[in-house]
Order: sequence, then structure tokens, then C-alpha cells
Amino acid sequence: MMEWKKLGDLGQFENIGTDKKIVDGEKSVTLLNYIDVYHHKYIDVTIPQMIVSASDKKIEQCTVEKGDLFVTPSSETIDDIGHSAVITDTIPNAVYSYHIMRFRLFERNLLLSYYINYAFDTELVKKQIFQKAQGLTRFGLSKDKFASIVIPIPSLSEQTRIVGILDTFTSAIDNLKEQIALRRKQYEYYRDQLLDLEGKEGVEMKSLGEISKKISSGKNKSKNSEGLYPVFGSTGIIAYSDEFVFDKPLILVARVGANAGFVHLSYGKYDVTDNTLMIDLLECANQKYIYYNLVREKINKYAKGGGQPLITSSILKNIIIPVPSIEEQSRIVSILDTFEVSIKNLEAQLKEREKQYEYYRNKLLTFE
Repeated sequence: MMEWKKLGDLGQFENIGTDKKIVDGEKSVTLLNYIDVYHHKYIDVTIPQMIVSASDKKIEQCTVEKGDLFVTPSSETIDDIGHSAVITDTIPNAVYSYHIMRFRLFERNLLLSYYINYAFDTELVKKQIFQKAQGLTRFGLSKDKFASIVIPIPSLSEQTRIVGILDTFTSAIDNLKEQIALRRKQYEYYRDQLLDLEGKEGVEMKSLGEISKKISSGKNKSKNSEGLYPVFGSTGIIAYSDEFVFDKPLILVARVGANAGFVHLSYGKYDVTDNTLMIDLLECANQKYIYYNLVREKINKYAKGGGQPLITSSILKNIIIPVPSIEEQSRIVSILDTFEVSIKNLEAQLKEREKQYEYYRNKLLTFE
């Protein structure tokens, strides 16, 4: 048996949450915020970490209880509206942010909350959100608009089957995310240990300009999507060309805009856009070793300008880097490459598992 229900017939949406502030005279509470909901399907007591203050009235009204569903109601992009997460256990002394919306069933039913949580990921719901969203530079749905969204409600046994299968994928995805986060922490720890070489024996402190043949900007302005050879821009391959200009690996640095200072590597035969700087190193410097140093240095902090940040070749030339022997550079690169490969393998597994989740979610939650 299948019923089609408006969410407003099943529960009530509220968006009276509190602000991310600490105000004298108010009580200290834990805040469930936008990022918590955006990045999780299930939320337990360990996930909200932000401490704010709230009035007695807000604490009474904005509770975070087992079975509550929270959604992201607005964003600069429509695709970010309607991310949902369900609370698995009541979180004591917690309130929710006014940047998210709470949906609480009239009749508490944890299974139905879990089922609706997955329904928010379906094309059926996303299509309704897209149709109902309003805004110019920022889009959003009101409480009434969310309440008007219609979803199919199958039998209890079918809900149990669907939630059970999708929970298996969600658990596997969460586990991989935790592994990736842990591996990144390990990588950053060892990277910092290996690259902290100032004052060490046999290490010279040199400017990037001293160990480079040339630091210059690319010249390609093409935005073609066709061609044999990739065109590297500020964040990677952004176009293709019928001709190549370079056929050796180089370190690339985004020169201008929001990504100014982003460091990446080129490879194969390619061209480079005019908003990207190229670093061609001398033989005394291992390219990957210098790349790891620049990433660690977070050189975006050197960008000049507010509205349109800019990194120049002069700025890059003055960055100081510890330079050990070429053999030691190679040894360090070998260790860090191992971490990088491990992280990429885990990320590939995560992408594959997410594809599987989407496939089975669409199969299980597509109803005539």
C-alpha cells in the first residue's frame, strides 16, 4: 500500500533557531549548525561542537530531539537546498541554528524520520525544491513551501527494507570519510615534520627565485572544450587546445581571483592560461619537494588586493624554502607520495561507494 503525503501533513517545520553568538546573561548551549547538517545523514551527540549562548525561551523552543529532521533551507546555489540529517539521540542542552530548519513529526516515528531523510536525496524531492525555490543571488524555501513537498509513503515493511539497505551504504560512506580524515591528519603531521628543516645540518634556506630557471605567466586565453591537448588554469584542466606549448612537468600557481595561490602540477603536453603562473625549477630542486613546501606554506596568504586577490611572480620569487640535498628531497617526496596515493585510493573508493548509494537510492525510492 502506497500513500502520497505532503510533509506538512506529517509534521511541522520550524526555523526559529538561535544565532552563533555568546551573549552576556544567556546560558551556554551546544549549537547544531548548517555544516553539521550539510555533511551528515545521521547526527548523534558527538557531532555538534559549537558552543554559543541562548535565552531560556530559545532553549525551550529550539530543542534537538531524537527523530527530528533538519534541512538546509537556503543557499547561493539551489542544489545546496534540502540537504537533510536526522537526530539519532536527543542532544541535551542543545539548540539549532537559524540557518537550518527543523522538521518534527506530529507522531514520533523514528523509522519514518529515517525514511524521509533519504527521500530528501531523491530527484522527486529535488525537483519540487527547484520549482519552489525563490531568490536572485540567494535561493531558499519558506516553511510553507517545505510543508507542501509531496513524498510517497510505502508500508512499514517497505520503509524498513529501504532504510536498512541505504543505511548499509551510508555507514560504509561515513567509515571511508573517517579514514580519509584520519589519513589526511597523518599526512599533514608527517609533512610538517619532514619539511621543518630550517637550521638543520646540510640544509640551505633559499628563495624560490634562486632555485628557479623562470617564473612566468601562461598566455592561453582559450575556453574551448574540444582539442587534443589540455589547457591548465588556476585549479586544473579547464579547456583543451589543438596545439601544445609545454611538454615538461611544471608547478602551477593560480595568479588572480578567489583561487589565487592555489598550487598544483601540470603533466604531459599542454598549454597554460594567462591567469596561472608557471615555476620551472633548476636541477638542484625536486619538483614534487618544492610543490609540497608551497602547499604547506599556504601561499594564498601572500595574495594582494581585496576584491581581486593577486599573486605575482615577484611574490613567488621571494618565498624562502629549506633546500637539503637532492637525495634528501627525493626521500621526503617518496614518503609524502605514499600518503598522497593512499588518500587518493580512499577517495576513489568513496566516490565509487557514493555512486552505488545513489544507484540503489534511486532504485528503491522511485515509485510510480
